[in-house]
Amino acid sequence: MFPINETMGQYSELFMLLAAATYTVAFVAFAWDLAKSSKTLQAVDLKAAQAAAVAAGTKVAVAAGSVGSPTTASATGAPAGSGAAPASGVAGVDTTAGGDMRYSSVRRAPARVGVALAILGVLIHAAGVVTRAIGAGRVPWGNMYEFLTTGAFVAAAVFLLALIRRDLRFLGTFVIGLVTIMLVAAAVAYPTPVGHLVPALQSYWLVIHVSIAVLSSALFTLTFAMSALQLVQSHRQKTLASGGADKLGFMRLVPNALSLENLSYRINAVAFVGWTFTLMFGAIWAEKAWGRFWGWDTKEVWTFVIWVVYAGYLHARATRGWTGTRAAWLSIVGYLCVVFNFTIVNQFFNGLHSYSGL
Repeated sequence: MFPINETMGQYSELFMLLAAATYTVAFVAFAWDLAKSSKTLQAVDLKAAQAAAVAAGTKVAVAAGSVGSPTTASATGAPAGSGAAPASGVAGVDTTAGGDMRYSSVRRAPARVGVALAILGVLIHAAGVVTRAIGAGRVPWGNMYEFLTTGAFVAAAVFLLALIRRDLRFLGTFVIGLVTIMLVAAAVAYPTPVGHLVPALQSYWLVIHVSIAVLSSALFTLTFAMSALQLVQSHRQKTLASGGADKLGFMRLVPNALSLENLSYRINAVAFVGWTFTLMFGAIWAEKAWGRFWGWDTKEVWTFVIWVVYAGYLHARATRGWTGTRAAWLSIVGYLCVVFNFTIVNQFFNGLHSYSGL
């Protein structure tokens, strides 16, 4: 057993604090991007509507003064009477971002700043996780503080890796916001000095079981943010379809509800496989530690409940046609079960898994 290095533990806490501060600034940058881009798009719409009105007035004037005369070009360059649609306008401007979530040629400076700060935050965060591991002489997920800080790091890292293939910067405000909340909660609600593991956790299964659980939870965090946005976007699309005013202009940077649902479904499918292995490896570890695979311990039950909820979500969407808001709500309920399992169950339910470090 390695000796405890309290100095490294103090460095880890400092890195975590700096990472939280950096994430906070990144959160502001992503929020600024949504607000600024919303105003930019509204200005584009206004100019397009004015240009369409001018073009329509010119065509009418030309048509009125050219009865029996050769065809005259309008101010827009389209032949009069050709029926050419205005170049833009309320109906001609996309109400949401592209469903393929590919990067466009439009430069969004605040979003680029947000991504750069998020990368810096992840690097500092990684230093905090590594120094915690060095200080404890083991993997840094032996209690609630370490699970939360490591889980936040994985969530931020997965988000940044996803940006390589898809333009998911619209998720930045929500994902980085959740990561910041997780770090603050770890420091405020679950402060735990660096120390050795309790005997029940001194096993190589800790590395296997918990690492997969952390990665799966990080993916569930992404889909939770996407499902929440899907509900908002779905409501907005229905409002626009019925002729209502667009009061959520910032959502124009977010893909349509169906695109969000499809991507969320694919990520949830991957995370569900990871959670299945979490459940299986936890049972194997329980047999090694306590001589039985399953004992209906509270933690075991809620891990299984989470598996059932996400299994139901995948089954209902794939075979029962549960799409749209119903699928989004099921995904959100699954993530709330994950949060409940980590917070309430770990703190207030006694059992064999009561080793949160508090």
